[in-house]
Parts: sequence; structure tokens; C-alpha cells
Amino acid sequence: MRFSSITLLPLLLTTTLTTATTPSKSQLANRSKKFSLGIVLFPGFEPLDVIGPFEILQSVSAYYPLSISFIASQTGPITSRSPPHVMVPGQPPVNLDHLIAVSLHATHTFATAPPLDILLIPGGMGNMVLVENNDTTIESFIQSRYKSLTHLLSVCTGSVSLARSGVLKNKRATTNKSFWNWVVQFGEGVKWVPSARWTHDGKIWTSSGVAAGMDMTYAFLSKVYGKEGVVDNVLNAIEYAPHTDPKWDPFSVVWDVPGADTKGSLKSCVKPVGF
Repeated sequence: MRFSSITLLPLLLTTTLTTATTPSKSQLANRSKKFSLGIVLFPGFEPLDVIGPFEILQSVSAYYPLSISFIASQTGPITSRSPPHVMVPGQPPVNLDHLIAVSLHATHTFATAPPLDILLIPGGMGNMVLVENNDTTIESFIQSRYKSLTHLLSVCTGSVSLARSGVLKNKRATTNKSFWNWVVQFGEGVKWVPSARWTHDGKIWTSSGVAAGMDMTYAFLSKVYGKEGVVDNVLNAIEYAPHTDPKWDPFSVVWDVPGADTKGSLKSCVKPVGF
């Protein structure tokens, strides 16, 4: 599957944009800077971890210049179906060939990826396979690029790769709440935040599970470009109402995450942006 222009693009290009607040100097500068974005793929990636943020990023690129590279161990199609792996300790590997899947096209390998400003690491069941096989290819790539990156983002269990690479030491981070206990065993000195929908610490952004990647992407782009105008219009054009409170993830209660704030409301905490 290759991404192509979406039907929303003409709508976005003809939308009248208004700005309620004055953007900062850095946000104004970022609007004309062409950021190089890389998204890592591996067999068993979680589709929405990639496609959700990409939907927002593609629409924003109608206004602000971006380039994108999909990066994997090899170029070509990378399936979202996870290879067989142990899902329950002590039990045999589970074969997931019966699952439907989507394949995304990797444009670069870890060796041929261009210079990057932004790197996004998704999660997925394939993370377990990589850990099971002691495959540290993604971690090595993160380590090699970390200093030159402006921003490093993870979605869902993609935070495992950040933790294993060592870049989360003394950093705040979060992850998929249903896999919390598995994820937090990785990394040294990570300040795991049990109730966070997403975290931002220095150049690192981490989100909770799957759909939370879209919430983080909205917050991230609002920080980079300013939210009023283009970013808000994009969210309303795709009809997505993001969570806007980084400190509260109701799924931390649903999944009984140790240390989570159990007093928070489980009622809907979202609405269209700007309203």
C-alpha cells in the first residue's frame, strides 16, 4: 500500500484560516522549514500507530513543507501481521497467519535513511517478536540518530524501543496501558507516567496506546507550528476530536495501571478543537 493524496486536500486548501493567537518566532520559522520525517516500520507494526499520525501530517504538509521516509530493515512491503511469537510465558508461540493485515512500503533501510529531523517509532505486536529475538536494530538506529534529531516520537509500545536504546534514562514517558507491565520492565531510570495520555520531555514525545498517537501528534504539531489556523483546521477537516489533556488517560483506569489516578472521570473528555 502506498499513500496518495486524499480527497480532503482540496477542502483544506480552500478553507479560510484564522489565527486567534500570535505564533512565536520559532513557530513562524518552522512554518517555512522543510522538516525531514522518518517513520520506522517492522513486521507486526500497529497500523493506526502509523496511519493515524500520518493522516494528520499529510494534511498539514499541504501548508507546511515536510518530506517523509518509511524506514525498515529492508525496502519494499512491510506487513502489519506479526510473525509467530510467545504471547503467554511458558506457552508455545502463537501463529497469527489468520489475521488480515496491511502492508506499507518501506522507502529506505536503516543504512540508507536520509538525515532526519523527526523520527516516529510505532508499536505493535511485532515489538514482542523483536524483543524475543533480541533484535536491537531499531534501538541501534535510534542511538545513531538521536543527537541529530530535533524530535523523537513513539506511539504505543514503540516506547519499548526508546527505553531499550537508553534515550529514556531520566526522562518522563508513557505507553499503551494494556501492555503497561510488559513495557515498563525495559530501560534504566525511566520515569514512567501511569496516567499520562502522552508525555513531552525535551526532544522526546511518547504516547499511550494506538489512537493516542493522534492526540500526541496534534499536541506535537501545535507546539511546532502553533495550533490555531492550520493545525486546528486539519483536525476539524478530518473530523477528529483529540484528547487535549496530556496528564489524563482514562484507559489507565480501564487497565488498572499501577499508580494511576483512579479518581479521574471516565466520561468523554474530547470535543472539536477551537469550540
